[in-house]
Amino acid sequence: MKFRLWLSGALVLGLTTVVAAESDAPTHFPNLFPFPNATGILKTFNATGKLDLTGPFFQSLGTNGRSCASCHQPGDAWSVSAEHVADRFERSHGLDPIFRTNDGSNCDHNIDTSTVGGRRHAYSLLRTRGLFRIALSVPSGAEFDVVNVKNPYGCGETNTLSMYRRALPSTNLRFLSTVMWDGRESSSQTGTQPITFATNPNDLLADLAHQAVDATLGHAQASTPPTAEQQKQIVSFEMGLTTAQAIDFGAGALDSQGASGGPLVLASQPFHIGINDPLGLNPFNTPFTPVVFTLFTDRWAQASGHEYEGEYAHRRASIVRGQALFNSHTINIAGVGGLNDATGVPLIKGTCGTCHDTFNVGNHSIGAPLNIGISDVNNPLGAEYLPMITLRNKANGTEVSTTDPGRAMITGKWADIGKFKGPILRGVAARAPYFHNGSAATLKDAVEFYNIRFSMGLTHQEIADLAAFLSAL
Repeated sequence: MKFRLWLSGALVLGLTTVVAAESDAPTHFPNLFPFPNATGILKTFNATGKLDLTGPFFQSLGTNGRSCASCHQPGDAWSVSAEHVADRFERSHGLDPIFRTNDGSNCDHNIDTSTVGGRRHAYSLLRTRGLFRIALSVPSGAEFDVVNVKNPYGCGETNTLSMYRRALPSTNLRFLSTVMWDGRESSSQTGTQPITFATNPNDLLADLAHQAVDATLGHAQASTPPTAEQQKQIVSFEMGLTTAQAIDFGAGALDSQGASGGPLVLASQPFHIGINDPLGLNPFNTPFTPVVFTLFTDRWAQASGHEYEGEYAHRRASIVRGQALFNSHTINIAGVGGLNDATGVPLIKGTCGTCHDTFNVGNHSIGAPLNIGISDVNNPLGAEYLPMITLRNKANGTEVSTTDPGRAMITGKWADIGKFKGPILRGVAARAPYFHNGSAATLKDAVEFYNIRFSMGLTHQEIADLAAFLSAL
């Protein structure tokens, strides 16, 4: 009972704070410990056994009380959900280490964090959408100038831009083809290594170690970087984690009756860089297949007399239909920066798997940042809570407004404006809201964005089925 009470507090207040404050707090979680979320139960398989809570991933290595775990919680699929961030604010009155002005507040100047009300206002984007402020300088020699910034929170500088982004999961990392939304930890411009088939996994390990240093010096405001041994331990810990939804409240165990959901099967999922790339970049020249997900079988759509199967049949049938839609529904892909312009094909007849091609994982198997319109100021999900940044092309004077220049803030290239990587989809139910800017409050909202953006013609039932499928990942 003490363990479960401690766990409840740990999930809300942040693991680092609780471990440091309670001498009788446990030092580990059992492997495959269940963490409930809105639609089911998430589990993490740790390749080394129990989940050790004493290593540097859970230690405050900086000056502001934060650890890696402050922003990468196991119950939130090793990210942070806005719901749990809001709970942490209320329970700590905004004093939990996640609430720090260096990147947790909407702006870092002309704010008042001396009162609860002041902190509630200052951290509103983190509380409501799980967004951190990422401040990046415009690259030297960029192909564009920043001509105007309209930021509703202040921080309207044009030499250093404030963008607002979600924390990516620190699990399932062996499937990564680039590190960070904008790929800045896998980029020659930052002294890190692009991830390729020939250099993987050493490139990924080096990039993650570099990211651990940057996070400690930046997010945790450390005066010195973590030691080489601490970096090694952090990367080893992260690389040992495999996370997925294990139980759906409406469908039961996601690895039952012939299904292969959950983290155990995912831990042995074959992968290599370019494994199912649709543009011919698979190093073994294996043809692309749009059948990306094969987790749930048709048996789920049919009740066959097993105990409780009739109770689960409706939800299971929806998940199976959603998987089929993901694998087969035609999408007319047009106007996608990094895809249509890169191939010279203005209209591509694709599927979800065209951009989410990694088998049973759902991210892109090579580093392929794309602009699908998430950062557009006219995002159909709404962008009024984000800044409007106007950029001008130095060569031809063309102007564009965006809420986040994305990859362009690393490369300086005009063509990279608005480009971001697609995240791994496993465990997505536990880490709402969605997209890099938190513009989709629910998985249905995320599906609706694609439905509008690409004129997919999905019915209400098909949207619900796709959302049910995604929530079972």
